[in-house]
Amino acid sequence: MKVIVKEDYDEISRLAAKMIAEVVKKKPDAVLGLATGSTPVGTYRELIRMHKEDGLDFSRVLTFNLDEYRGLKPDHPASYHYFMRENLFRDINIKPANTHVPDGLGDNIEESCKEYEKAIVKAGGIDIQVLGIGGNGHIGFNEPSSPLSSRTRKQNLDARTIRDNARFFKSMDEVPKSAITMGIGTIMEARQILLLANGGSKADAIARTVEGPVTESVPASVLQRHANATIIIDRAAASKLAGRYP
Repeated sequence: MKVIVKEDYDEISRLAAKMIAEVVKKKPDAVLGLATGSTPVGTYRELIRMHKEDGLDFSRVLTFNLDEYRGLKPDHPASYHYFMRENLFRDINIKPANTHVPDGLGDNIEESCKEYEKAIVKAGGIDIQVLGIGGNGHIGFNEPSSPLSSRTRKQNLDARTIRDNARFFKSMDEVPKSAITMGIGTIMEARQILLLANGGSKADAIARTVEGPVTESVPASVLQRHANATIIIDRAAASKLAGRYP
């Protein structure tokens, strides 16, 4: 695991976008694993700039998103289908058929999750997976106690996650209580992983991820075992790390 500490959110976003762009330039039909939430918005904004100003080409790229709320229609403003369209897909030259977000509406959840896994395998696996991190250490919607070998599945959301995500809804009552998420085992199969975090609210989770034991109680800690995982954080998120990092 490599840890890089930057001055602020903008520096995090520029470096993350540069690393993703390098993968796409090297492999035009790259498979990207994408995250939602406020953290990657700056990265996506920079990728859009690279596309419009530098000609970064997404025409052959495939994407797989980490997760989706259970029960939200794709056009719901808080759904991750909607988020990806608004924050990335509509402003780059990616083919809609090449984008994949878990189905949060299907009746046969187990089957749709198996199909999602099969689609990732058919695509050749994920070349670079973007992650955020929850205050409780979750990645995707893999909450504490999620098995480190877990696959794409339905996940009931932790009370803290529901509270943290309430800002995206009109009221706490509207926040979904479950989601479909890639499993930790699925995430760990990506050839490269990029975890982004900023702000003091993530400092505890980052310290436990980087310097604590690998444990199901901190799902992100499993990244210590990945051969090519990079964590890019600002100084506030790094404030509780004991070690010194570049």
